[in-house]
Amino acid sequence: MIEVLSDLTTDYSFPLVVWGGGTGGLAAAVQAARLGTKTLLLTPGPWLGGMVSAAGVSAPDGHELSCWQTGLWGAFLRDIAMVEPDGLDHNWVSCFGFHPRRAEQVLQRWVADCPQLDWWPNVSLKSISRDQNRIQSIEIESSKRIKKLCLDLLIDGSDLGDTFPLTQTPHRWGWEPEELWKEPSAPSAQRLLHEPFFSNQPIQSPTWVVMGQLDESRQPPNDSPDLADPFTEATKAFGFERTLTYGRLPGGLVMLNWPIHGNDWHQQLERLRSPQSLLRDQLSESMQSHSLAFLKSLKQVSNGWLRSGNAFPGVNPSLALMPYWREGRRLIGLNTVVENDLLPLSFGPSRGPLPFDEKGSCTSIAVGTYANDHHYPGEDWPLAPKSCRWGGRWTGTPFCIPYGAIISSKIENLLVADKAFSVSHIANGATRLQPLIFNIGQAAGIAAAQALNKHVMPADLEVGEIQQALLNDRFAPAAVLPIWDWPAWHPSWRSAQEMVLKNPDCLNDRSVIESRNINQFVGELPLPNQTPASSQAKEFQGTLRTAYDGQYSLEFSNEKWPLITLEPALNTWLQSCKDGEHVCLLAVKNKWGPWLRVTSLLS
Repeated sequence: MIEVLSDLTTDYSFPLVVWGGGTGGLAAAVQAARLGTKTLLLTPGPWLGGMVSAAGVSAPDGHELSCWQTGLWGAFLRDIAMVEPDGLDHNWVSCFGFHPRRAEQVLQRWVADCPQLDWWPNVSLKSISRDQNRIQSIEIESSKRIKKLCLDLLIDGSDLGDTFPLTQTPHRWGWEPEELWKEPSAPSAQRLLHEPFFSNQPIQSPTWVVMGQLDESRQPPNDSPDLADPFTEATKAFGFERTLTYGRLPGGLVMLNWPIHGNDWHQQLERLRSPQSLLRDQLSESMQSHSLAFLKSLKQVSNGWLRSGNAFPGVNPSLALMPYWREGRRLIGLNTVVENDLLPLSFGPSRGPLPFDEKGSCTSIAVGTYANDHHYPGEDWPLAPKSCRWGGRWTGTPFCIPYGAIISSKIENLLVADKAFSVSHIANGATRLQPLIFNIGQAAGIAAAQALNKHVMPADLEVGEIQQALLNDRFAPAAVLPIWDWPAWHPSWRSAQEMVLKNPDCLNDRSVIESRNINQFVGELPLPNQTPASSQAKEFQGTLRTAYDGQYSLEFSNEKWPLITLEPALNTWLQSCKDGEHVCLLAVKNKWGPWLRVTSLLS
């Protein structure tokens, strides 16, 4: 029986509507509502966390160091750590691993605690009404009824920029030539014109995450058994056990998001922006089938070590509720983040350049850190390096997102809160990750609340007021500048941010940077025995070994474990140590790393 919707349309009115179940959309809606703005959050599915929950990418990359654990990203880490009894150290791709159901519970609690926030799940976006340069209303289908929502401001919080085609918002898709922005890793216009790869692979490959479950009472295969086509090479590079524990989560759940001959999807990606729902559905079905086939192939050769996981609601609890889209439509904003904005300066602590407006004011509203990473079939795409050795491991160098990158160049009451903000195709490889998107969403929520309160458009706001609101937020204060030395928990963290905002040239002054002398304006830096210890940390004593390439290890009881740290004070201490010193420290053991994550120095 075909159900026919009523011809009657119910009208509603909200000052702020946030469309999309992405990580950034959730962050924007929560932040605006916490500031007193009546907000409606619309999600196309039953969950609202996007990458960190509904898409199952529950081992986030980037922003791992304590100096970057700020804003809603830092708040999420603290809250998820409280509900994961075994902590977050469970894999080797990330310093954080959590169950997607627990992530969703944390985020739904955030929403429930906001009296100014309404959330409507399982909504379809039908149309958007625009009058010249302003959006007037959107029309949705919810609970089998058509509803018209009048609004003052719209935030697109989707992964793919869902609202752009309906509003005719100027946006980009696919590759840009090197000649446009002089990006060192972009292909030339001639290559884009003549090489089929670029038209066949217009955007980064997405993944439909599927979850496995390890039976850790059994042993994994001793070698790398042959998987079924097309996955025969998937486990060859790292071995069977390392391939599966790459994304291990608490309780032996494993996130299967494997790029090397695994379940990345590369075919006919143009379909994701087709106006024909049939083509979009076919793409989804193909991606799901591909990931389920990958899981099946792994299970068949695992000797019972792997079975299907249970992580999501629905008929197949091993399959994520939505794809992990790495890239889609990208806004044309007032500013565009390009690769040159990500790459570290040639002197001082590694970081990208600060963005300034024509008045000389710094316009950064979020800090990104991820190392640029692109997913395509075949060979890795060569990218200009933006990583450095820090704390015994590689980490991405920080960079800034200017406020103008989340504002449309044409639609005056539209903000973008997720990975569809204004960024080049090449730079998207470093800006698409969960931690940065949490904090971009937070900035969009603050901007929306301020614009509505002041009765102005977002482009008319003073960026300095947004920055102060981020730094002084009572729930989740967020960094706006890339300062390495002060962790988010330190009492001088905010002072350092505010001092540099008032004197941004000090981050461009060689004498100040090279002497690391910003602390003379702020206060004493934390000592390595002052860092907060994790509840999972245990005492270790042994002989410290240092290597010329910035690696460290601890020898004790006939064992030798690599050492890493996420704390600036401990990184400085490690750099000062001599090979062979006896040390006593607190650390969390991660056998899948494998490493000891040092949290505090005892002697």
